[in-house]
Amino acid sequence: MSTKIPVSVLIPAKNEEANLPACLDSLARADEIFVVDSQSSDRSVEIAQAYGVNVVQFHFNGSWPKKKNWSLENLSFRNEWVLIVDCDERITPELWVEIEQAIQNPTYNGYYLNRRVFFLGKWIRHGGKYPDWNLRLFRHKIGRYENLNTETIANTGDNEVHEHVVLPGQVGYLKNDMLHEDFRDLYHWLERHNRYSNWEAKVYYNILTKQDNSHTIGANLFGDAVQRKRFLKNIWVRLPFKPILRFILFYFIQLGFLDGQPGYIYARLLSQYEYQIGVKLYELRHCHGQLNTVNANNNPEKFQSSLTANI
Repeated sequence: MSTKIPVSVLIPAKNEEANLPACLDSLARADEIFVVDSQSSDRSVEIAQAYGVNVVQFHFNGSWPKKKNWSLENLSFRNEWVLIVDCDERITPELWVEIEQAIQNPTYNGYYLNRRVFFLGKWIRHGGKYPDWNLRLFRHKIGRYENLNTETIANTGDNEVHEHVVLPGQVGYLKNDMLHEDFRDLYHWLERHNRYSNWEAKVYYNILTKQDNSHTIGANLFGDAVQRKRFLKNIWVRLPFKPILRFILFYFIQLGFLDGQPGYIYARLLSQYEYQIGVKLYELRHCHGQLNTVNANNNPEKFQSSLTANI
């Protein structure tokens, strides 16, 4: 039997009964596991308890902090290192060996893991989806997820998804991949990305209106991979015809067509996702920086006045 590795795993969860067993199976070498649940209505809690892991309920206050930062602030981890794993992700035996070796090196305060994304049963190797670096292993006392000032928008979820960890000091990169494969159907992919497009529209809006981002990773063409991506995003949000451009970029320029039919479907869905972001951005810019659902619920008179003015 393999020895336990002194790492505390944090798993954010909500209605993940389809994914949770495979995820927990892959985490057997972890010394400690926390499943932070958001009042799941399926068997997620029952499954986690059957595996003997710690289950904690998170009650979102609608603003900040979201689930991962709340967990980093409030959970009593018994290990110095925390590993963030989503329910649809798996840590391979080879990656565990590398993690065990990595945390013995005091030079780094954190490590980037490379995700291998599967879609409709196929590894999406092209289209810019690989490599996909995420800072997931770090000293939990000093790492926190950035706040991109999106909390004023409703229906973005209670969990940090596209935010990155802000971590002082040096970071390293692990060689073996983390696997990402959602066992749920396309309905859930579409539902999830509908929420994500709310979040993305607010990020686009913040960039265009020059909102304060002093507490984020920042944009730098000559920085690391995340900073370069942020720099390019500042250009991207100002381009016209983004849905078409995203399909062309993914499917042709970044060779997404090499991933066969799943690659084509993924490219079409990303183009649709970009269109959703665009129309929600339009809504934000014409409704005083809020989505109509928020205005209608919080201030019906102001909402009606804004809507009439923009017809």
